[in-house]
Amino acid sequence: MAQLSKRVIFVLACQECKDRNYTTSKNKDKQKDRLELKKYCPRCRKHTEHRESK
Repeated sequence: MAQLSKRVIFVLACQECKDRNYTTSKNKDKQKDRLELKKYCPRCRKHTEHRESK
């Protein structure tokens, strides 16, 4: 049987408008803290900080 993946899928939310724009995945064993990336927000029409949300 195949093993279960250790990668977890989650949503990135804009910190300015709180809109959930992107989905991505990470290996929870290697990255314990919340992921923060600068991505383009179509609602704000600019690049903003996006954080992992639940």
